[in-house]
Amino acid sequence: MTLKDQITEDMKNAMRAKEVARLGTIRLLLAAIKQREVDDRIVMDDASVIATVEKMIKQRKDSISQFEKANRDDLVAIEAAEMAILQDYLPAQLSDAEVEAAVAAAVASTGAAGPQDMGKVIGVLKGQLAGKADMGKVSGLVKAALAK
Repeated sequence: MTLKDQITEDMKNAMRAKEVARLGTIRLLLAAIKQREVDDRIVMDDASVIATVEKMIKQRKDSISQFEKANRDDLVAIEAAEMAILQDYLPAQLSDAEVEAAVAAAVASTGAAGPQDMGKVIGVLKGQLAGKADMGKVSGLVKAALAK
């Protein structure tokens, strides 16, 4: 079963269980998937669906930070709940030690010598860690590793 099929099944289960918040979030996700399929005239595979989920999670994080600045705790709670539902569709996240090991291996394999080689290292890591680690955090680790 593909990830897209799993999301559709989860939507049906949320409808049966009358889970309004979960149903709304899943419908938003399916709408984003279908919109991209129509716009790009493709059928999305699991990697593309994961990229869409990551994009939606990033949007929720940005919204949460803005709502916190505006002292809108009610909206922060809604966005956090949606983000938790979306995170169920991401693969298992790697531990900090695993991410640091991957960064060290990528720096060694690319022969990166300084901050100017950051793009090469990130390019290698993006394929390996997509969906499994927060790429913003990975970027910080790469920058620290190359600054040494």
